[in-house]
Amino acid sequence: MARPPSTTTKPLLSLILLSLLLPLCSSRSSHLRSSKRTPPRFPTRFSRPNKPQLTTKQRTQQQQQEYRYETRYFEQSLDHFSFSDDLPTFRQRYLINTEHWVGPNLMGPIFLYCGNEGEIVWFAENTGLVWELAPRFGAMVIFPEHRYYGESVPYGSLDEAYKNATTLSHLTTEQAIADFAVLITNLKQNLSAQACPVVLFGGSYGGMLAAWMRLKYPHIAIGALASSAPILQFEDIVPPETFYDIVSNSFRHESTSCFNTIKESWDALESEGSKNDGLMQLTKTFHFCQKLERVDDLYNWLDSAYSYLAMVNYPYPANFMMPLPGNPIKEVCRKIDNCPEGTSVLERIFEGVNVYYNYTGEYDCFQLDDDPHGLDGWNWQACTEMVMPMSTSQDTSMYPASDFNYTYYKEDCWNSFRVKPRPKWITTEFGGHGLGEGGFEVVGFVLLSEAGGGDGLGVAEEERHEDWGNDLVEEREAVVAEYSDGVIPSFLETIFVCEESMFFSDPGTLVDISVFRFHVKDFKTALKMFGSNIIFANGLLDPWSGGGVLEDVSESIVSLVTEKGAHHLDLRAATVEDPNWLLEQRASEIKLIEGWLHDYYREKKTVFAS
Repeated sequence: MARPPSTTTKPLLSLILLSLLLPLCSSRSSHLRSSKRTPPRFPTRFSRPNKPQLTTKQRTQQQQQEYRYETRYFEQSLDHFSFSDDLPTFRQRYLINTEHWVGPNLMGPIFLYCGNEGEIVWFAENTGLVWELAPRFGAMVIFPEHRYYGESVPYGSLDEAYKNATTLSHLTTEQAIADFAVLITNLKQNLSAQACPVVLFGGSYGGMLAAWMRLKYPHIAIGALASSAPILQFEDIVPPETFYDIVSNSFRHESTSCFNTIKESWDALESEGSKNDGLMQLTKTFHFCQKLERVDDLYNWLDSAYSYLAMVNYPYPANFMMPLPGNPIKEVCRKIDNCPEGTSVLERIFEGVNVYYNYTGEYDCFQLDDDPHGLDGWNWQACTEMVMPMSTSQDTSMYPASDFNYTYYKEDCWNSFRVKPRPKWITTEFGGHGLGEGGFEVVGFVLLSEAGGGDGLGVAEEERHEDWGNDLVEEREAVVAEYSDGVIPSFLETIFVCEESMFFSDPGTLVDISVFRFHVKDFKTALKMFGSNIIFANGLLDPWSGGGVLEDVSESIVSLVTEKGAHHLDLRAATVEDPNWLLEQRASEIKLIEGWLHDYYREKKTVFAS
């Protein structure tokens, strides 16, 4: 009987990418609560079934034929920020291709992909853009692996490296970025290529690392393409419900009935699971290989599928995480909506998620085995510095309502690792926060009327605080007119003058108006003052776009936003099915990279001439 490997998250990567994509440490209105405590994971190799007919070695050899590279290892320091000699080193794996490199004499560029939280071969397989640009630019290609993932594990083994908080203490973004900096500096020195410019690439968490490395080490890399990088998904910079609202909107856009069926299914799960034989019946309905032990496990399984479907809602068939058709959410909703009359809600749900987990039809049943370690590198990162609050809203989400519960989150991290999270560390280290603890400022009172509103949303009368400008109210009314259901996506905050948006209550009442000044503003100010040469690429179908940079910060820190783009679609290999808007996005990226290199060579020429 064909069976895919565990479909629950194993030690590794979050976005990729997630308590297998459940709201982080949230408290739900129903008893259904995630058994995981990590934020949504970025895509990982554990998000897709391995090809049972191929071993890892065979798959690597197969990929090397398509993207030719040499696998090398670099003896890396475990702690770059200590001068102690009592810590071991570790072998960092990296993939390198110099086939198209024009060499140091011509100052051939070096394209470095910042490895994500997973095996580097998998990310190399799915980043065709870098490979395709190498011959055009005469570039060397390097894919270094992130420490504590894949084969780049300290202390000799994964078990030993993940043993406790002491052995995991060097798994941080700062150390990972320093790995990349030390590796490329050493490599350039050995190749007499000190003058060769480095351009960084990264998608998802790797995109975050690329942007942060450009900010931290501007003398090492001349620019960075950060695709689908949710660098604003921290503290209260963006609303915590943003991710799951975008997931939900993707399904609602395809089919209101599909959205409603999914929304109803959680109560159906709870009801069925509470029966004497409920878990056995759910096991049969969802074709699990072993008996379901907890309803939460099924909840996670479904949640993961919906979230990943939103991330990889590509316009053409792809095999990034699972073999999927083009526009997979459309296919999922078609399956859910087109079931014969009399089909139960849960049976409809299975027909839908079967598109994600078994589109090829090769599996007879599914496993829900947990990772044998019970922990993974991303869980550790989420419990230390990568604290990305997640929640789900009552009215706009297809999930049960949940709030981010930091107390619960902190307790779980202590129980798991004996560590306390530092939710402010990322914004301290890389920037992003500005207006204090709450993020809200009361500016006045307003009488709400029924005009222009729907579902309890009213429009501000002229009785408003004198500090409000007419332009702000006009912009607000324009948004109300377009989103009459009261759902204003967080990624539209830039439509408001002064980057302010309002939250209104019921019409006909005199209420305080709290103005949420998005902390995006502070981060953009920091970027503008201290950063340059960064491309933030986002597709608005991607749930992580809500935590991304969605407008230009300066002439050299550019945002490329596509309405129909999904999770770092621009980094994937070109296909004949690529829509024009994707071709235009890549062309813009290439033009900007060409500009960085042109400016670099011009400066070098000036230096040499003098």
